[in-house]
Amino acid sequence: MLDLEVVPERSLGNEQWEFTLGMPLAQAVAILQKHCRIIKNVQVLYSEQSPLSHDLILNLTQDGIKLLFDAFNQRLKVIEVYDLTKVKLKYCGVHFNSQAIAPTIEQIDQSFGATHPGVYNSAEQLFHLNFRGLSFSFQLDSWTEAPKYEPNFAHGLASLQIPHGATVKRMFIYSGNSLQDTKAPVMPLSCFLGNVYAENVDVLRDGTGPSGLRLRLLAAGCGPGLLADAKMRVFERSVYFGDSCQDVLSMLGSPHKVFYKSEDKMKIHSPSPHKQVPSKCNDYFFNYFTLGVDILFDANTHKVKKFVLHTNYPGHYNFNIYHRCEFKIPLAIKKENAIGQTEICTTYSKWDNIQELLGHPVEKPVVLHRSSSPNNTNPFGSTFCFGLQRMIFEVMQNNHIASVTLYGPPRPGTHLRTAELP
Repeated sequence: MLDLEVVPERSLGNEQWEFTLGMPLAQAVAILQKHCRIIKNVQVLYSEQSPLSHDLILNLTQDGIKLLFDAFNQRLKVIEVYDLTKVKLKYCGVHFNSQAIAPTIEQIDQSFGATHPGVYNSAEQLFHLNFRGLSFSFQLDSWTEAPKYEPNFAHGLASLQIPHGATVKRMFIYSGNSLQDTKAPVMPLSCFLGNVYAENVDVLRDGTGPSGLRLRLLAAGCGPGLLADAKMRVFERSVYFGDSCQDVLSMLGSPHKVFYKSEDKMKIHSPSPHKQVPSKCNDYFFNYFTLGVDILFDANTHKVKKFVLHTNYPGHYNFNIYHRCEFKIPLAIKKENAIGQTEICTTYSKWDNIQELLGHPVEKPVVLHRSSSPNNTNPFGSTFCFGLQRMIFEVMQNNHIASVTLYGPPRPGTHLRTAELP
């Protein structure tokens, strides 16, 4: 049985690990993977058709804990303990819930002190007692009547007629004063762990298509840059097609991983007459997982020739490998009376809406089926790749964008190489 410390408006954890409000989804999953012998039977709950309409939930079924992540920014918003019989809980080092100590109303009063009068929900038959950043729900099945307010009493738990022995059914840790209105806080400094994160990514374009990326980056620690608070650094960097490997390293730092391409499954769609000739060198990717960006370099020139932006939607084959890239892409509109105008495509745009903005049908897609080996099946199904303005949009079956690949302008006087798409 887990023995965990409760810190209102901040975290739930022990000396080995801690689930902190504002923590990115990937870090919480990494904790669960590291301690898989202790924390078992974890479920991932999400809406397959409408992933933005419901929170993304990690359900620790063996320990009675749910971690609720904001559907948009994918940071930890609420920590819920829904079965207090499966876990030990303490506050300031003193247990208020264990096998020997029942979490009664008297025990909560003793451990946490007085607070404002609670709220009774007759539909749920639950009484909600709220502290800042912490709420308790008491089971009232045995009550013969709803709690009555005593206006003559001044403050605290005594202002309600609560039967002795009422026990906590659920506990919530969140940011702010209201569980209903809470939002995931900004990422705490303790979660940076030496990484750089992208607050947003703007796709830069010229007259024909994308020309590069402008990234607004966040980092912890001292150094040059605009100080958003005491130890948070905010700064901008730009990378362009044709930048050298050294240019990118100086702008973004070292990648988390370098991946060398061994094959290109899309080369069959290239119009190049030499597409069946194997390349002597392999192009290579810089994988920036915390930015949600991949950068492909040409094996011969070592210059940028492709960017890949990842949205990290649940239900995609690459889910939880990358952090969500909050991108904005200007698209050229070709409707009548709209020549030269642009519309913005974001991480949360749906493909149908993009086609409507463009005002013309897009060609039939290429069907992409990912798997780790020929014998493995992909439980999430195929995705569809649409080419548009030197970009390829990978679209999931629920109409959300899984990734966007940006291609640089073809070099004048040269044919497309075998590894490039039209």
